[in-house]
Amino acid sequence: MESNKINYVELPARDLALNKAFFTQAFGWGFKDYGPEYAAFDNAGLDGGFFQANFCSRPQNGAALVILFSDDLETSLDKVKVAGGTIEQDIFEFPGGRRFHFLDPCGNEWAVWGDLKS
Repeated sequence: MESNKINYVELPARDLALNKAFFTQAFGWGFKDYGPEYAAFDNAGLDGGFFQANFCSRPQNGAALVILFSDDLETSLDKVKVAGGTIEQDIFEFPGGRRFHFLDPCGNEWAVWGDLKS
């Protein structure tokens, strides 16, 4: 591990089982449970986990926005929908690429970006 670098991120989940199923189906993540109120995720690009909580993470409430990368935005958007996510903002261009925002089944807001070629 590198000192002074982001190493881990934790996010709330109202329903751990629901969020684990969603991220497994939509993005192929794996999980390891640490008791009934915590699940660490793997194969996500950054180590982290979900903790049981009755609130959600939204940028408009001051939370950081976690952004995933995709080499095929349209396919990622479809997978999010099929897995039960809610599209908060459809694909749009921004300086540097394109992205969309979605809510996971627990109400946390995420984004997925890709370059202009995707």
